Amino acid sequence: MAKVCDICGKKPVTGNNISHAHNTTRRRWLPNLQSVRAKVNGRTTRMRVCAACIKSNKVLKAA
Repeated sequence: MAKVCDICGKKPVTGNNISHAHNTTRRRWLPNLQSVRAKVNGRTTRMRVCAACIKSNKVLKAA
């Protein structure tokens, strides 16, 4: 399953770990995705949404 937010499209970002000796290895920063039940077009569906979208009320949680 893709690690992508269903609302804003936020996805993993890549870069390097850099040690004190300046050795580099690849790494990923993953978005903080949460599985929520949300109201979409009057229906309750399960979505994977990032914490930033939940905090900014871009998703209406189902009761």
